[in-house]
Order: sequence, then C-alpha cells, then structure tokens
Amino acid sequence: MTAAATTAKLAAGIHGGGRRYALLLALWDSEYAQKVYGGYYNVFVSAFGGDGGERWDCFRVIAGEFPAPEDLASYDGFVVSGSPHDAHGDDPWIRRLCALVQALHAMEKRVLGICFGHQVLCRALGGRVGKARNGWDVGVKKVTFVQDCLEGFDFLAGDLDVQLPSSASLIEVHQDEVWDTPPEATVLASSEKTRVEVFAVGEHALGIQGHPEYTTDILHNLIDRLTTQGAIQGCVGEDARRTVAETGGPDRAFWTSLCKNFLNGGRQSCGRPTPVVTGRQRLLHRRRSDGPVGLQC
Repeated sequence: MTAAATTAKLAAGIHGGGRRYALLLALWDSEYAQKVYGGYYNVFVSAFGGDGGERWDCFRVIAGEFPAPEDLASYDGFVVSGSPHDAHGDDPWIRRLCALVQALHAMEKRVLGICFGHQVLCRALGGRVGKARNGWDVGVKKVTFVQDCLEGFDFLAGDLDVQLPSSASLIEVHQDEVWDTPPEATVLASSEKTRVEVFAVGEHALGIQGHPEYTTDILHNLIDRLTTQGAIQGCVGEDARRTVAETGGPDRAFWTSLCKNFLNGGRQSCGRPTPVVTGRQRLLHRRRSDGPVGLQC
C-alpha cells in the first residue's frame, strides 16, 4: 500500500471486521476542498461511508497510486472519482485505470464510477466516450429514471416499502459524455442534456454521470473556478447558479443512499425525494446512446 493510502486509512480509522472499500481519486484536491473538507477523500467518505464500521483506503490514481493486485480480493467495493482529465485520453494512468476496472469486473467486484469514473467504467467495459455534443453541463439538473429498465437490480430495490422516484435532482459538472454504453449495459436514467446519466452492467458496475457526493457549496466554488479559468462563459455560470434555486438543490440524500446501497450489495434502502413527474419520453430498454456523456470534476 502506498504512503498516501496508509495516511488516508489511518485518518479514517481502522475498524476490524467491517467492510473495506477503495477510493480511486483521479484528481488533485482543490484549495477549497482542502480548506473546507480536508480534501476530496473526506467528501467521498462522508457521502458514501456508513456508520464508521468500515474501512476506506485512498489511492491517488492520477499520481500513479494503485492498489496492489494481491489486495484487490480483500475489497468489497471500489469508487472511481471525477477528474478534469478526459476519460477517452491515453495518459498512462488512465489506461492503467481502465485495465484495473476490467480486472475488477472479471472478479465481480462492485465498481461505482462518478463522472469521469462513469466514463472510465464505460470505456473499460467496451463502450465509447467523448466530448459532449451539447457542450458543458453545469448545475443542478433533473435526472429521469427509465422505469421500464429498473427491475432486476437489487441495489435499486432497497426497502420494498420505498419506491424509486420518477426523477431526482443531481449536480452536474462535465464536458464529456458516454457515446455508446458497454454491450451488456442497461441505461437507468437520462436528463435533458445528457442521454446516459446512469447505467449499470449487472449488479457489479454502476456509472453515474453527475456528482452525488457534491454539496451545493462545492458546486458554487467549481462554477467560480471554471468561470475564472475561462473554461465556461459567465452566462453559463449564471445559468448554473440559477438551477440551484430553481430545483431547490440536489436530492443528495437520495443519491448518496443509492450509492451506499450499491456498494453494500443492495442491503440498504434508498431515501426518497419528493417525486417530480415529467412529460419527457422514457428511453427504450437497453438503448445504446448515439450521443455523448461527460467528465470533469
């Protein structure tokens, strides 16, 4: 294990007998995330961690830090973070990350991909990713579930007394997207701008284009940084800020519960935001997208 992974593990505390997860960070900590949260490691563990009876090891894959092959079997699940890099790029660490995801999938290990991680998961399992056809997608957006495709996924069932909502708001910050899903993938959700918001391959691979782990203040800071850097125009940033007020913010409790449910093997119920019924047409079952899905953290 790398020194960084050991430090993160000690910071989180070691609890014997609990579940063990690996967080694969594909980005560096922003000044804001470091100052307010102590880094993205804490953002993720706070969002997806349980009651403290589990262990989270952190690997900064962007720096070439990866779990040892002999340790992979000891993990119950893996989370691949967002990144400012392109999931369709050929950087050595990105290719290595894709190879790791392929190995984990062959081992039937649960892999949750967030934003860039969602796209890496798609690429590694045989899909295609690239620049988003509609450009940057930034803000709090309504994600609509494909109701005809939800049956058979234990992590979506949770408590049988709780139904999934028809849609839920989610923070989006990406300029790349999924063009074609992997051959065995099922598209579970879409949005107005992004056709593949959520996809799954069986019970062991789940990709989410948005950021369930982000809070509204992190989004505002990202908008500020992207605008200052000239990555997005000022009007795009203003529109993104308006979405927070228009939606009332992300349905974060629902999304984090869904992610925990997936990582825990479908044994935790998903919280439910107030359903929002839309007139948008549902995607066809297992439809492969012919347009793109995003990246960026």
